[in-house]
Amino acid sequence: MAKNNGTLLLALLTGAIIGTGIGVLYAPEKGTKTRKKIKDKALDTKDNISEKISHAKEDLSETIKRKKEDFEHKLEDTVTHMSYKADEILSTLERKLEDLRKKNLELQKK
Repeated sequence: MAKNNGTLLLALLTGAIIGTGIGVLYAPEKGTKTRKKIKDKALDTKDNISEKISHAKEDLSETIKRKKEDFEHKLEDTVTHMSYKADEILSTLERKLEDLRKKNLELQKK
């Protein structure tokens, strides 16, 4: 997503520079009017790029927030699942230990 925004910004900037250069070469007006047009176009392009950067930051922040929430939810599910598994393992070990104690008592009686 960030790569696409960087590519878009580069394309916009390149287009603005090329357009400005062509405009200057073919401008039938006085230099002062042409410079004013160039300045106005540059300011419009700057505003446009600033707006796109702002939107890209907002999108990135929202994506990060969603991914963080998803990660936290998955982590919580995993910890809960592992807790149940740990309880099962402990129960199984306790049963086996009890069986071993019984067998040991039987062997001691012999």
